[in-house]
Amino acid sequence: MKRRFKDIVAFASGRLFLIFVNALALLIFCGLLLKAAPILQTVSLTDLLFSSVWHPMKHQFGLFPFIVSTLAVTLLAMLMAIPVCLFASIYLAEYASRRFREVSRLIIDILAGIPSVIYGLCGILVIVPFVAVVGEYLGVSTTGYSLLAGGLVLAVMVIPFIIAISVEVLRMIPGPFRESALALGATKWETVKYVVLKKAAKGLVAAVVLGFARAFGETMAVLMVVGNVAQAPSSIFDPAYPLPALIANNYGEVMSIPLYDAALMSAALILMTVVALFSLTAHYALSRLGDHND
Repeated sequence: MKRRFKDIVAFASGRLFLIFVNALALLIFCGLLLKAAPILQTVSLTDLLFSSVWHPMKHQFGLFPFIVSTLAVTLLAMLMAIPVCLFASIYLAEYASRRFREVSRLIIDILAGIPSVIYGLCGILVIVPFVAVVGEYLGVSTTGYSLLAGGLVLAVMVIPFIIAISVEVLRMIPGPFRESALALGATKWETVKYVVLKKAAKGLVAAVVLGFARAFGETMAVLMVVGNVAQAPSSIFDPAYPLPALIANNYGEVMSIPLYDAALMSAALILMTVVALFSLTAHYALSRLGDHND
C-alpha cells in the first residue's frame, strides 16, 4: 500500500511539473500579447508590420525594416551554414571512425555552448574587418558592420547546433538499409545519396528548421556586428537592424515614451510566434521520421 502511494505521488508530481513546463510557453505568449495590446488597439496590424517609418517620438512604430533585417540575416546565415552542416554531418555519420566522431562531437558541443557575446567579439575583431576589405575590393563603401557580417557570425553559431542534430538523425537510419544497398552493388556514396539521405530527409529538414529558429531569435552576437541602422538593407554590405537587437538596444528607453513599450513587446511577440511555428514544424517532421523508422 505504501509503495503504491509513493508511485501515485511520483506520477502526479511528474505530471504536474510537466504541465507547468508546457504551460510556460502559453504564459509567456499571453504576457507578451497583454503588453502589446495597447499598440495593437491603436495602430493597425498592417501599418505595424509593413510601415518603414520608425519614429517613437512621433508615435510611428513601423516594424518592417526590422522584420526584413531579421529575415535577411537569418536566411543569409542559413544559406552559408546548410552546405557545411550537410556534408560535415554525412562524413561524421557515415565515413568517420568512431574515435574521430567522438572527438568531433565533443568539439561541436563546446562550440555550441560558447556564449554568443564571445562570437560577437570575434566577429568585431575578425569578420567586420574582413567584410570591410571585401567591400573595398568590390568597390562598395562599407564599414564592415553589415548584413554580411551578421550572417557570417550567425552561420558560425548555428553550424554546431545543426550538425549535432543532423548526425543523430543520420545515425537513426537502421543498418539493414545500408547493408541491402551495398549487397546490391551500390558504392558507399550511392548508398548514402539514394538510401540514407532519402530516409533521413525529413529529419534533416527538421534540423535545418530548428537551426533557423535558433538563428532567428539570436541577439547579442548579431547586435554587435550588424550595424543597427533602422532601414531595410538593399545589399549584403548595408547595415541592418534585426528585431532582437531592436528590443535589446531600446528597452531601457520605454518608460518616457507612450506606446514604446507596447511596440517592443509586439516585436517580441512576432519573434516568439515565428520561432514557435518553426519549432512545431521541426517537431512534427522528427516525429514522423521516428514513426517511419519504427
